[in-house]
Amino acid sequence: QAPLVESGGGLVQAGGSLRLSCKASRRFAFIGNDMSWYRQAPGKQRELVATITRDRRTDYVESVKGRFTISRNNRKKMVYLQMNSLEPEDTAVYYCAAYVACGSGPVAWGQGTQVTVSL
Repeated sequence: QAPLVESGGGLVQAGGSLRLSCKASRRFAFIGNDMSWYRQAPGKQRELVATITRDRRTDYVESVKGRFTISRNNRKKMVYLQMNSLEPEDTAVYYCAAYVACGSGPVAWGQGTQVTVSL
């Protein structure tokens, strides 16, 4: 019954790939929600990585452009983050987040999934 649940994290070598998944609960209309992926590394502030709007416009932090792809499946209430060419600097806990209005922060967070990239 958690609002958002992530999966798909793991340990990979530099240059490898992972696909993260986030499932939204029935409390969300979802088709009307913008969705994002954030990450937080040890000792660092949480960083916005990627966003996909309800009309499927996307945006990425500069450091992941060309390597990460965010997508969504509204019928399944799922959002995904395909991560390719992973680097050690990508190591972090990755969180899914949902929005309901402009001008405010996320209204729900997932529990996080660990991504570790080794040399």
